[in-house]
Amino acid sequence: MVSYGTASFLTQADALLRKNLIYQRRNIKQNIILTIYPVFLCLLIISIQSVVNNELDKPRYHCGCKCIDANGSGTCRDVCGVQFSTSIQAIACPVPRPQEWPALVQVPSAKYRAVRAASHNFRGLPDGSCFKDLSCAATSLFTGQNESIAKSLVKRILLNSIPENKEDISSFVSVAYLGTNSIPGPDNYVERGLLSQSPVHLILPLCSVKFNLTVPVTIGDVQNKKGRTIILVSFFAEVNCIKNLYLWRENSSIINEELFQGYRKGNPAHKISEYVGAYDFLNTSKINFNVNLWYNSTYSNRGKPRLLRVPRTLNMVSNAFLRQFKSSKSRILLSYVKEMPKAGTRIALDLSELLGPLLYSWVVQLLLPVFLISLVHDKQHMIRIMMKVHGLGDGPYWVITYCHFLSISFLYMLWLATFGSIIGLDIFRLNNYCIQFLFYGLYINLQIVLAFLAGIGFSDVHSAAVVGYIYVFGSGLLGSFLFQFYIEHLDFSRKTLFIMELIPGFSLYRGLYELSQFALGGHYQGTYGMQWKDLSEHDNGIKEVLVIMALEWLILLYVSYYLDQLALARNGACRYSSIFTRNFKNRSIQPTVPIKIPSSTITVDQENSDIFEEVCKVENLLKKSTGGHPIILSNLEKVYTGKDGNPNKQAVHSLSLAVAKGECLGMLGPNGSGKTTVINMVTGLLLPTSGRVFLSNKEISSSMDNIHTKIGICPQKDLLWDSLSGREHLMFYGRLRNLKGLELQQAVDNSLRSLDLYEGNVGDHLAGTYSGGMKRRLSVAISLIGDTQVVLLDEPTTGLDPDSRNYLWHAIKLAKRDRAIILTTHLMDEAEFLCDRLAIIVNGRLRCVGSSSELKTRYEGSYQLTISADPINKDIIEDMVTSLCSDAMKIYDVIGTQRFRLPKQVVRVQEIFKAIEVLKRRVAIHAFEVTGTSMEDVFSNVVNHALESEID
Repeated sequence: MVSYGTASFLTQADALLRKNLIYQRRNIKQNIILTIYPVFLCLLIISIQSVVNNELDKPRYHCGCKCIDANGSGTCRDVCGVQFSTSIQAIACPVPRPQEWPALVQVPSAKYRAVRAASHNFRGLPDGSCFKDLSCAATSLFTGQNESIAKSLVKRILLNSIPENKEDISSFVSVAYLGTNSIPGPDNYVERGLLSQSPVHLILPLCSVKFNLTVPVTIGDVQNKKGRTIILVSFFAEVNCIKNLYLWRENSSIINEELFQGYRKGNPAHKISEYVGAYDFLNTSKINFNVNLWYNSTYSNRGKPRLLRVPRTLNMVSNAFLRQFKSSKSRILLSYVKEMPKAGTRIALDLSELLGPLLYSWVVQLLLPVFLISLVHDKQHMIRIMMKVHGLGDGPYWVITYCHFLSISFLYMLWLATFGSIIGLDIFRLNNYCIQFLFYGLYINLQIVLAFLAGIGFSDVHSAAVVGYIYVFGSGLLGSFLFQFYIEHLDFSRKTLFIMELIPGFSLYRGLYELSQFALGGHYQGTYGMQWKDLSEHDNGIKEVLVIMALEWLILLYVSYYLDQLALARNGACRYSSIFTRNFKNRSIQPTVPIKIPSSTITVDQENSDIFEEVCKVENLLKKSTGGHPIILSNLEKVYTGKDGNPNKQAVHSLSLAVAKGECLGMLGPNGSGKTTVINMVTGLLLPTSGRVFLSNKEISSSMDNIHTKIGICPQKDLLWDSLSGREHLMFYGRLRNLKGLELQQAVDNSLRSLDLYEGNVGDHLAGTYSGGMKRRLSVAISLIGDTQVVLLDEPTTGLDPDSRNYLWHAIKLAKRDRAIILTTHLMDEAEFLCDRLAIIVNGRLRCVGSSSELKTRYEGSYQLTISADPINKDIIEDMVTSLCSDAMKIYDVIGTQRFRLPKQVVRVQEIFKAIEVLKRRVAIHAFEVTGTSMEDVFSNVVNHALESEID
């Protein structure tokens, strides 16, 4: 046989790449759907946006207008503005001169104000009976290092009286503690507390029964040609009085506890106890003003951020300090608060902004379960192992598979970013494309490595798919409803945030969040999104995420490859003790250094001389290097550890065999006898408990990768790709055997001819269309292609019709000339035709070994008598045989045809013929036959004897 040598890394990679390209071409529809999915998603988003925005473009969503006589001529012109708009229309209005609003404080709603309750023992709070008439005081807490100074300051926070002169009311508003319980808006273009149904409150130490106060409110103005200001809307807002109660607490920890228990989820009764605020005056003194302020920031209810009504509280406590230590008339006026001017806007829906990073994180991560399913599919169906035992190294497999996933990911993200930019999605259009390329490039590499790592832990495709999609959607939801909350709250621990970002799904979400925020800012400011200079901003988390993803990618790449090797080693598919200590040197049988095997480690059945001779032959072969026996098994054992208290199961006991070049050894045995276990240990798919296996003069424990290129295997189950043709299968495995060019084409054609897959272009049909017999023949052809020195055939003719079996037998017969073959089968005629020697294994023990003629001679001990007659004469025939030999055993009985086994020690063949002649006189005998010992008899005798000896 011509030796083609071992295929190089590039040759193996080329073979796998060609196979993958063909496979992907046959699955082009699935790949197109996968890569254009982002396009479909973008089209869906833009379609929904178009429908909604067409509705929002109607007049009721435009800025409101009114015809105003602005110059006193009696003619009017349309003036548009917030003052003529509904709350929805006001959003679209231009605001060249934003409205000035009194600075209000956030006052707790009357039904939620803090009162005494059984669930806590905080002192000084109002009694709960005040809820009946909604007259409960609004409470504030305070503390400080100097109690007397703190109490003096809070007494001066509130004004004790209101001016009687209405002309002084305007100046009074700039220093009064006015408040509202309305929910604040996102900006100050409109003060909801003055325009909503919620009342305006004045916080005083005591409220008079005759309290009566209104404050002037002016909304909107326009200037005529002479520069005169014309007031458009002006009114007086009625003000209610609320008593404010200040309660001293010993320290800030007590205040924190009291405020925390005021939240619905902070107390066992699930009641809200809301406070105006709290103060910690710290080390405030006559020459030092130092105060911490507590305020309620939860009114957004985890929605869009809202303005906080804090300025008035800061102003009041500052004025209290001035009145206490400077002059009773000293004050800092807070006349009003107002927004920045803005241009008119159009009310429109932006789904990408509405869903934000959640949507994009789902889209980007959808490839993860696809890759995971692909990897686990190859693992579950043994395709990865099949390629490995036929010579595909782990390096080429990883490189080509990784590049395949990377190309799909690159096209996927390119489609998403390109089409998203075309239709105007700001997250793609406004942010710097180089930053996006770096960010998405790092993540898709990290995602591929994550798929490899996760695939190691799964052996079932359905479980992998479920967990993969749960991770994708779960990480997105947690990112949106939990992780984003932590990002936006600067008081949350940055270290904890960093730890959370170590989870790839959260690191992706953080990067998308930053990109969306910069894009949102660029959209409203009419500028760009994130640029390179923005990476230096301390609160821009994308730089941190890029570093995390880069390091995780490199670390997890190594870890996943290492764990992949350990998983293969645990199953026996390769031999690694550590990646750092891998031995690349092949241990061959050296003639100058004999291998000594202690006799105590060999267990031999001394009653069977053939087994003893086989053991001696193996020992002699190990002591010298002849190269004539490509397969040597020495004292091979396999023990399965018992689980759940069950005892250990020994599948193979001290098996020693040697198979010469040009020899076919048949392994016979009942189901569960250990034949397939032996095959798996020889191919390296299963790690032996003890013993040694040599293939082509190399021990598999150290040279499995090189040995795989020299062996062929036909497993019990056909491991084929349905979307590849028979020829393409053979081309792939032929390239792994280093066949090239014309030699490869000839080898493939010869294999197809020898297995009857050539005529009618059957070899060019997809394997998925093959019958069971055709798939079986293709599996055998795969095991025989190339210069394989060792071939292992595990029940190769299972399910074949007689003609197909005949083709297969002659192909194996021809192939064994230059190879050593181990064949397992349950067909005795197949074993006799193909095998030079037969080894019968029962319960993991070798019971006999030799040629079929030797075994027949050794176990020749009975005749087989077959008689065919009418079924009505069944009992007469049985009585005749029993009278002839009482030890006769019936082994077949179907529709009048009976077969008996008669011991040769009890009856002679002449006596059998005489008995038949006598029987013919009584009944009509259609046919009869007397035969000697067959392989079925030998097999049955050996198995029965073995089972009986174990019982004894």
